[in-house]
Amino acid sequence: MKTFGVGVVGYGFMGRMHTYAYQSLAMLYEPAPAKLKMVGCAVRSPASQEIAVRQAGFEFATADYRQLLERDDIHIISCCVPNNLHEQVAVDAIRAGKHLYIDKPLAASLQEAERIVQADVDAADGRTRQMAFNYRFVPALMRARQLLQEGRLGRIYTFNLRYLHSTNADPSRPLHWKTDRAAGGGVLVDLGSHIIDLARWLLGDFRRVLAHPVTAIPERPDGKGGMQKVEGDDATFLLAEMQCGAAGTLEASKLAVGANDDLTVEIRGEKGALLFSLMEPEWLRFYDNTAPGGDLGGLKGFTAIECVQRYPAPASLPGPKLTPGWMRFHIHSV
Repeated sequence: MKTFGVGVVGYGFMGRMHTYAYQSLAMLYEPAPAKLKMVGCAVRSPASQEIAVRQAGFEFATADYRQLLERDDIHIISCCVPNNLHEQVAVDAIRAGKHLYIDKPLAASLQEAERIVQADVDAADGRTRQMAFNYRFVPALMRARQLLQEGRLGRIYTFNLRYLHSTNADPSRPLHWKTDRAAGGGVLVDLGSHIIDLARWLLGDFRRVLAHPVTAIPERPDGKGGMQKVEGDDATFLLAEMQCGAAGTLEASKLAVGANDDLTVEIRGEKGALLFSLMEPEWLRFYDNTAPGGDLGGLKGFTAIECVQRYPAPASLPGPKLTPGWMRFHIHSV
């Protein structure tokens, strides 16, 4: 089996997550889909470079990501930098002939995303280039897609997808690049990209969308004793119609006091309905509207399908009956 060398650009939260996913493949899959070696990491600060080498076992770390692209023993580049830096790293990696695994969203703007796609089209080199949408790899949502493709819900009438955090509800929280529109921040691209992708993955393409962004806290501490205007959205609400005729809403918010990592999916059709919550990831709830009813209810009602961690082979660890976790979805995505 060929060994693929990996280079990770950015070693913040998501850079560490991608690294963990690569390192876990050999233990969780038998046989492993590929043999991987963590070769290099590009990150700005010397302190972070030292951590990357010590923590993840990279052979070297550098402040210049182009040094990763020059190496013949690095075949895969993981792009984990802020959104406004995606285009430069991605296009350079593609032109260097590397496989590319890039965290969502693809870029900070439509124009930047189109240039990345065009670079891949121009390369025409057969390399794999993939975006990290880890929620496609939750067993319960994989089962939901199966049921939809089997026609178990019939014609889809309505849908509601929500992704809620409480991060921005505190007015004293300082500015961060994820609240800076120039850096590709804002809740729509951060959380909303996930539910937009899930809507397309489950139901097909959009026909039309009406969006209403909200910036509830217009100024935040700048970390230097002053206040600075917030450019990014705290929440965005979408009213959408799909090509299949279904209509529904999508809500991405970091103003949801009391929420942790609350992603919910609700799809209703003529023959049934599906409900999913990321806070209970083991279960997909399915309502079969074709089941017989009766004076005392008959057989109608939601069934909790125990999807748990039932990944198909070659997944082998942890076992299928064991509770899945957020990091597991990232591993299966890789």
